[in-house]
Amino acid sequence: MDAGQIHYRSVAAGGQEIFYREAGAPDAPAILLLHGFPTSSHMFRDLIPLLADRYRVIAPDHLGFGYSSAPSAKEFAYTFANLADLTDQFTELVGLGRYALYIQDYGAPIGLRLALKHPERVTAIVTQNGNAYTEGLGEAWAAPLALIAERTPETEAPVREIRSLDGIKWQYLHGLPDPSLVSPDAYHYDAALMAREGQAEIQLDLIADYGSNFELYPAFQEYFRTSQVPVLAVWGAHDEIFVPAGALSFQCDLPEAEVHLLPTGHFALETHARQIGALIGDFLARKI
Repeated sequence: MDAGQIHYRSVAAGGQEIFYREAGAPDAPAILLLHGFPTSSHMFRDLIPLLADRYRVIAPDHLGFGYSSAPSAKEFAYTFANLADLTDQFTELVGLGRYALYIQDYGAPIGLRLALKHPERVTAIVTQNGNAYTEGLGEAWAAPLALIAERTPETEAPVREIRSLDGIKWQYLHGLPDPSLVSPDAYHYDAALMAREGQAEIQLDLIADYGSNFELYPAFQEYFRTSQVPVLAVWGAHDEIFVPAGALSFQCDLPEAEVHLLPTGHFALETHARQIGALIGDFLARKI
């Protein structure tokens, strides 16, 4: 494999096709990149080449996202536990015995479930607006929290708007000092995939299940305390979904966690991929 090239592959896991991007030497230390809502491994398109000269970099699309299979919500129970189980199977199929985790948004509760199940496999964690503390929940959670508390047509209605083009564009551009730095290709790409048949039900089910992640926050934090896993938090300081207090909270359980608050928003890689790549390279060189 040419370490400088990105390969686009898929593998069958749990009877589903999981698409992934891979680059780097097969015998290099591995990094598993786990994306958030409403995007896919596409969010890592600029970061992967910055890491592939030193690491084996693998970025899957979660089931229902990107180019992975998207069975209907009637055919598959879309819960974070089930997505984590599929991701666990995926790591074994592609030969990831040990790996650093990059977690963002939905990727955080998925990746941290892997860490709870296999703490010996996780060499380090890079969290980019990937939350594990109630302190990290911003004002944008008002509608999802109402849905989590009680799922009704009335609580579903505002949450449905989150996957619209306007809702997705807000996630990309809100809080940015210079929104012109973000290519519209990114949010239009996500919006097109989110507009596919069946996506409304898939995404509502996942948001309704997000409370299961809150229930695991104490377990995640206990894992941090007992393992003292190396953690780098590179966080968009202007994110109103997962606010900077979420990044700083890692230091409560991991005093040596390194925190960098960057002048950007929820999708920090859109504006700061080179800076984040450099921070990751320096961090992992010292920690794994």
